[in-house]
Amino acid sequence: MTISPVIRLHPNDGVVIARASLPPGTVVADGVAAVDRIPSGHKVAIKPIAVGEPVIRYGQIIGFATVPIAPGQHVHVQNCGMGDFAKDYAYCADVKPTPNFDLPATFEGIRRPDGRVATRNYIGILTSVNCSAHVASLVADVFKKNPFTGDNPLADFPNVDGVVALTHKTGCGMTQNEPLALLRRTLGGYARHVNFSHVIVLGLGCEVNQIGGLMEEQKLAGRLRAMDIQEVGGTRKTVEAGIAFVREALADANKVKRETVPASELTVALQCGGSDGYSGVSANPALGAASDLIVRHGGTVILSETPETYGAEHLLTRRAVSREVGEKLVDLMRWWDEYTEREGAEMNANPSPGNKAGGLTTILEKSLGAMAKAGTTNLVEVLRYAEPVTKRGFVFMDTPGYDPVAATGQVAGGANLVCFTTGRGSVFGCKPAPSIKLATNTPMYKRMEEDMDVNCGTILEGEESVEQCGQRIFDLILKTASGQPTKSESFDFGGAEFAPWVIGATM
Repeated sequence: MTISPVIRLHPNDGVVIARASLPPGTVVADGVAAVDRIPSGHKVAIKPIAVGEPVIRYGQIIGFATVPIAPGQHVHVQNCGMGDFAKDYAYCADVKPTPNFDLPATFEGIRRPDGRVATRNYIGILTSVNCSAHVASLVADVFKKNPFTGDNPLADFPNVDGVVALTHKTGCGMTQNEPLALLRRTLGGYARHVNFSHVIVLGLGCEVNQIGGLMEEQKLAGRLRAMDIQEVGGTRKTVEAGIAFVREALADANKVKRETVPASELTVALQCGGSDGYSGVSANPALGAASDLIVRHGGTVILSETPETYGAEHLLTRRAVSREVGEKLVDLMRWWDEYTEREGAEMNANPSPGNKAGGLTTILEKSLGAMAKAGTTNLVEVLRYAEPVTKRGFVFMDTPGYDPVAATGQVAGGANLVCFTTGRGSVFGCKPAPSIKLATNTPMYKRMEEDMDVNCGTILEGEESVEQCGQRIFDLILKTASGQPTKSESFDFGGAEFAPWVIGATM
């Protein structure tokens, strides 16, 4: 079978996507040949586009021509830019029934005493402030597995996945309003996370984020052990006390057993990072197909990264189950407009140099590809950063576009597994929720195979459909939720990637 050198995503598109680097003269449409070299994953015009005329990809506006564009020309930052256009929010217009499957899929999960289901079984060490970060790491390091030598201090506790210190750079020098409330909401979400069997929080003692206030505000009394370095008597004594707590908790944590549970117990964070021109063609739509399967099996998916939904939000408001839910999303976009203006930035600054090298030109184009991760089901709720996810189905959480910060909010909200698409090759991992990495293209997958779990480049090569790849991802989600390690887990990723959203002034 002969495969076209380009991909056309919608009949109304004025551009097509190069499957591989195309030399000048390559035929890209009837009567149209490339006049420039077109890098892999980049766009080439297949019709004339006048100055100010919309550039259409996915059947949607991704930008406007800044100079005349002739058929066969490379379309990118040199001739395509942002511009304003009217968006029809059409609240609830595309809402449709989403029937669950008669026979739900299952996985082998860990049922906690309160009925929730975990996919992993960690002991967590949280910190109220950066000043206690090193002490927390010293405690966790005593129990750290070495992925290269095989040394494992937890060998006698095979049902415990690890002891992890989740440290951060804030907790003091901050105003006692929204920034503090956001940090406490994040820490509270991790303290309650189903993938932790036991949690200790370490503080210094004099910080703004007092542990007592954290526990009272987040209703954590009885859920975790707390220690202040100043009160315990310094670094050595606190480390000894922390080690004693973990040793005491290990035997109890090891008592868990996996049992067959329905896939409705899955709450999956949808992430992308190091995106390229193929992200919206292969990995993101395939993850969207898997997302639809999760929702139809009664589970939950969380789409985030608000700046990477900017410009495509009108497609999600059409799927909102109520006008109220849709308006929450639009309000977020207005907040981000005001926020970036206040900070002297602009939304189109979001595509990174790597994104642009991979073929993404504007935030509009990036957003249209990124939202494909959420599939086609109804939008049932819109949440603030790190708020608990309580509804099943497709939900949206407000987060920055920066992957570690976004994923931290999703996991704080209750995600017990992460699916992360990447075109350039991100090596992100996550704890306590395992992270599955989905490669958009085969060359990168082969180059970084030790870090990638799934190759979605098969879609570009015509080896399988988006739906077939989505089924493959869904099957791996069930295996991973049952305890099969991910590639990032083999390298013990996940502690350093904990990154609460820091907003407001540092005092």
